[in-house]
Amino acid sequence: MNKHISASSHALELARKVLRIETDALRALEQRIDDSFLLALDLILSSEGRVIVSGMGKSGHIARKIAATMSSTGTPAYFVHPGEASHGDLGMITAEDVFIAISYSGESEELLTIVPVIKRQGAKLISLTGNPKSSLAQVADAHLNGHVDQEACPMGLAPTASTTAALALGDALAVALLDAKGFGEEDFARSHPGGSLGRRLLTHVRDIMHTGENIPAVAHDATLADAVLEMSRKSLGMTAIVDAERKVLGIYTDGDLRRTLEKRLDFSATRVDAVMSHNPRCISADALAAEAVQTMEQYRISQMLVIDAERRLVGALNMFDLLRAKVI
Repeated sequence: MNKHISASSHALELARKVLRIETDALRALEQRIDDSFLLALDLILSSEGRVIVSGMGKSGHIARKIAATMSSTGTPAYFVHPGEASHGDLGMITAEDVFIAISYSGESEELLTIVPVIKRQGAKLISLTGNPKSSLAQVADAHLNGHVDQEACPMGLAPTASTTAALALGDALAVALLDAKGFGEEDFARSHPGGSLGRRLLTHVRDIMHTGENIPAVAHDATLADAVLEMSRKSLGMTAIVDAERKVLGIYTDGDLRRTLEKRLDFSATRVDAVMSHNPRCISADALAAEAVQTMEQYRISQMLVIDAERRLVGALNMFDLLRAKVI
């Protein structure tokens, strides 16, 4: 057999074994989770401070991720390195805080060194270990059992299944907190203004619409020639047709123009209100830009007029504006 093929087959089988071991660890964790999880949840919910997550080595990387996930889902949290904590960073921890200590053995010297200070300050302690009888588990106010039967590492040395279990427990805690606090999409968007969800949920029509002199509009008695000239000047592929009070009567678009050309009408003599589209789809300036996208896609249109409560024209936008705003 080709050595390369043999090596590839071995690598694939090893990869599948790693995934099996870690999947089995998570299934076992699902079955084992109990009221201790609810106690940890209650400690955080009843706290008036923040959540501090700490761990050494690989557990430290997991702690950073858990703190980041909590912070982005409505639970203010941050990571503290246990080594740095014993050299001054403990000053950031108050009696109102909850401290989550992550150590698979439950015997991390760096964490056990600072635990007495944390307890003396009055902060609540949640431990996440793989050993309920460990020192860290015994002194905690709540213990989360992240035990795994085996690591995915062939030597059983590198933290693999155990760190996956710890991360999953942290995610479960963050999501349970999110649900208990009623944290929704708009809350998430406010903490992620630079992301695509933030743009979709926080961008309003008024933020991207064309206003003032940039709104294409002609009077109802304007000629087709006037309408086409206005469309050309404003470059939005349409023009609104309004009455004397700027109330929208209709819209004339590039599509209407093509249909008009087929009829061979006299552009200088024909009034635009004779060929405009009546009752066009309009939107409020206060609506989310995502709503404009949904309407445009549903009705297969590329432009929209923006109106106030009295149907007066206040703005205009097209699909390119939504693309530029990265709402789409």
